[in-house]
Amino acid sequence: MANKLQQPPHLHLAELSATQFIDIWNHFDTDGNGYIEGKELENFFRELEISRKGARVDPSNSTFKEKMKEFMQKFDKNADGRIEMSELAQILPTEENFLLCFREFVGSSSEFMAAWRRYDTDRSGYIEANELKGFLSDLLKKANRHYDDQKLHEYTQTILKMFDLNGDGKLGLSEMARLLPVQENFLLKFQDIKLTSEQFSAIFTFYDKDGNGYIDEQELDALLRDLYEKNKKEVDTKNLTGYKKSIMALSDGGKLYRSELEIVLCREPML
Repeated sequence: MANKLQQPPHLHLAELSATQFIDIWNHFDTDGNGYIEGKELENFFRELEISRKGARVDPSNSTFKEKMKEFMQKFDKNADGRIEMSELAQILPTEENFLLCFREFVGSSSEFMAAWRRYDTDRSGYIEANELKGFLSDLLKKANRHYDDQKLHEYTQTILKMFDLNGDGKLGLSEMARLLPVQENFLLKFQDIKLTSEQFSAIFTFYDKDGNGYIDEQELDALLRDLYEKNKKEVDTKNLTGYKKSIMALSDGGKLYRSELEIVLCREPML
């Protein structure tokens, strides 16, 4: 049964624990689609204003609407008219803000991909709960943040609740990449040109001329340019260089294997 909106859990601008943060998220993301939007967004902003002012606010008031507009301009980084989890982390200060901690130490997409490769130990294209725990443990050590096993378990479960959209207990690359700042999330750039398994297999085979199961950086460059042209997208050389660097972070000594590229470009990894 849904909580009454008059009493949202812990919605005040004090320090929050990871568990309180996810409680607030789940309270307002009522349809569980990974965003606070529409009526959810209006309810969230209304409660935020109440927590700041300690008084009732009227959503139909023009001042309220103007403030909400300003709020969205400030926090809706990708201007899609809704708030995602990583954007909410900027709004509500969290006691041990591992989301911001993550961004500080894995701030670029190439660093993210290198970290992914390190922790996707079985090369399944997913990070499972035990792999995620190792990932977060190293991240917190790097940030000189103190934690115990209980706290590490809490963080792991919180990340899974936040980003495991299909509830299978593991994170795919695109789910995990939601931790990145929007402008660094190069996977978003490929969202509308995702390939089917058959399309991916055909294009990889074409560029893997000698059939040894991997391509190098030059072949990747040609493959990406080909994809852009086929999808009638303008090739921005600077962006392309960044995408290449990020994808090659998955490679093994300059050899980018089929399975690595597949998790970036394919709708569903082939089993």
